[in-house]
Amino acid sequence: MTLTARTYLPATHQELTPVEQALTDAPNPQAEFALRGPRGDVPLPEPVYEILQQVVTAMQAGKAITVTPNDPVLTTQQAADLLGVTRPTLVKFLDEGRMPFERVSTRRKVRLQDVLEYRERRKEEQCRALAEVAAPFDDEDLETVLAQAKAARKAVAARRRAQAAQGS
Repeated sequence: MTLTARTYLPATHQELTPVEQALTDAPNPQAEFALRGPRGDVPLPEPVYEILQQVVTAMQAGKAITVTPNDPVLTTQQAADLLGVTRPTLVKFLDEGRMPFERVSTRRKVRLQDVLEYRERRKEEQCRALAEVAAPFDDEDLETVLAQAKAARKAVAARRRAQAAQGS
């Protein structure tokens, strides 16, 4: 089997419901799951189990799933794409020491694990910052606050794109 990105369309609820129930009805988090094949049962490693949970949950919600094999070491462009930033922005992060990297000749290489950890740290920092500035508000204010937050994110993204265009 060749490793290529491939998108899978959702299965029917009827097909997915028993699979979802099997994955969620585990007696405890340490329950063992196995794949039954012609040679018998093979235990599923935890990451494979977690992938199956996400796939089934997404398909139950009517979403298609794309599986993309990634190398454990990424180029700066691949890492930038994964983080949703420009390559110059990622290089700035690397130069500032926000994420470890290796130099291979004149190129920077970033470990996938480091990129994923950075992305998680960044999400946590954003949530913490939002919690610090959040003020109590009524349900009626929720739409206003969400609209303001969306506008602020768009403004920041536009500023970053403008800075990246000047730096290129």
